[in-house]
Amino acid sequence: MLEVNRHENIELLSYSEVKKVEGHVGNYNVTVEMKPRYINKDCNGCGACSEACPIYTSNYFDEHLGVRKAIDIAFGQAVPFLYDIDRGVCVECFSCVEACELDAVDFSQVPENINFIVGTIIVATGWDIYEPYGEYGYGKFENVITQSQLERILSPNGPLEGHVHRISDEKEPKEIVFIQCVGSRNTERPYCSGVCCMLALKNGKLLKEEFPDANITICYIDIRTNEKGFEEYYQRAKDSDIRMIRGKVGEITEDPETKNVNIRVYSSLTDEIIKISADIVVLSSAALPSKGTEQITKVLNLDVDMNGFLTESHFGLMPQETKTKGIFIAGFAQGPKDIAYSVSQARAAASKVAELTAPGEVDIELITAKVDIDYCISCRRCEKECHKGAIKVDEIGAVVDEINCDGCGVCATCCPTQAIDIIYYRDKQLYAEITGLLEGG
Repeated sequence: MLEVNRHENIELLSYSEVKKVEGHVGNYNVTVEMKPRYINKDCNGCGACSEACPIYTSNYFDEHLGVRKAIDIAFGQAVPFLYDIDRGVCVECFSCVEACELDAVDFSQVPENINFIVGTIIVATGWDIYEPYGEYGYGKFENVITQSQLERILSPNGPLEGHVHRISDEKEPKEIVFIQCVGSRNTERPYCSGVCCMLALKNGKLLKEEFPDANITICYIDIRTNEKGFEEYYQRAKDSDIRMIRGKVGEITEDPETKNVNIRVYSSLTDEIIKISADIVVLSSAALPSKGTEQITKVLNLDVDMNGFLTESHFGLMPQETKTKGIFIAGFAQGPKDIAYSVSQARAAASKVAELTAPGEVDIELITAKVDIDYCISCRRCEKECHKGAIKVDEIGAVVDEINCDGCGVCATCCPTQAIDIIYYRDKQLYAEITGLLEGG
C-alpha cells in the first residue's frame, strides 16, 4: 500500500465515495465525494490528539472487540496515515484542538466533490461478512464469535495481541468448535462463500499450535478444498488431531454458570449424536456482496446476479468485462473467490485496461442501431431491453450511444413502430441479399 501511495502515476483517494459516472469508454467523467476527516493534511500522525480525547467507542476494525477514541487512526497500517474524527460520538470538547501543535484539527470541514476524466474503470468493491444475530447464540452467548472476529483476536496487532482467551472470563480455551456454512448454502444464500473451509482449517491449526492440549472440532457440510495444495493442507489438519464432524449443529445452549456453550450435533458419517461443552464457538458466516457493490451498480448501471454479485459479459470468455465497454470487474465483487483467484483476476482486468489505454487508435466496427425520430413514439421499450444500456429516451426520442452499442438488434426487434434499424443490416439490405442468393441459384 505504501508503494502504491508513493507511485508518481497513482493518486489514492481514501475515505471517499464515487457519486456519479457519465460518458463512455475513453472519456468517463467521474465525480467523487471526499468525506471530511476534520483533520487537514498538516497532520503528522503523532497521536497527541487521540491521547487527549476522553471519549471511547467500539473499534470497527477490530470487529468491535476493542475500543478506539473518537479521534483516532483507522488502523495501524492506514494509508495515508491521517487521523479522523467520528462525529457520531464526538462531544466537541476540543481537547484534540488544544493538544495539536500543528493546528491540524478542523471542525469546519465539509464534504467536497472532485471531478476527473478517466478512460477505463475497474470495480473491485470487495465483500462484507454476514452477521448471524440470532443464530447459534451469536449476539446472545458471550463465547460465540464469528470467524472474522477470531481473525482479529489471532492478529498480533489485534485487541488481544494474538493471544486467544474466552471473552466471558479470559480463561484459556480447552474445547473449541467451528461451525461452517452459517448463513450460506441455504434457500436465502445457496452459494458457497469459497474461503470458509480453508479459513477454519488455518485458524484451527493456529489454535492447535497455541493450545496443543485443546480439543478442536470442525462441524461441516462438505470440506471444499479444490485449489492447488489445499487438499494436502486439509490432510495435515486432520493429522494434527483436529476432529471433523460431517453434520449440522441441531441444538446450542449456554450454561449460565460456566458460560460454556453446549452443542448437540448429528454426525452423518458415524450415525450418532455428539454432545460437546465448548469454551468457544466460532461461526464461519457467509460472505456477502459489499454495500459498496450495491451502490456502484446504481452509479454505473451494472447488472448483478441473483445473489447480488456483479455480472460479467461471459463467465468463460469475458470474465472481466461488463456490459459497458471500458468497465471491468475483479475480485469478490464478481463472486466468491480466494486470494489467488482474486489476484489473477485483478491482473487480467489490468491487462484489459492496458489494451485500451495503450498509445494508438482502436478500430471499432460501427454496426450499431440507428433511430428514425419521425417514427419513434418514446415508448422506452428499447431502453428497457438494451442489455448494454446504450439507448436513452429523451423528450425528442430514442438516442443511441454508438460507442456502447454492439449492434445486437434487440432494440430493433422490440420496437412497435419499426423506428430502429441496424446499420448494414436494414430490412431492405437483407431482402436484397436474399433475392440475390435466390436468383443466383
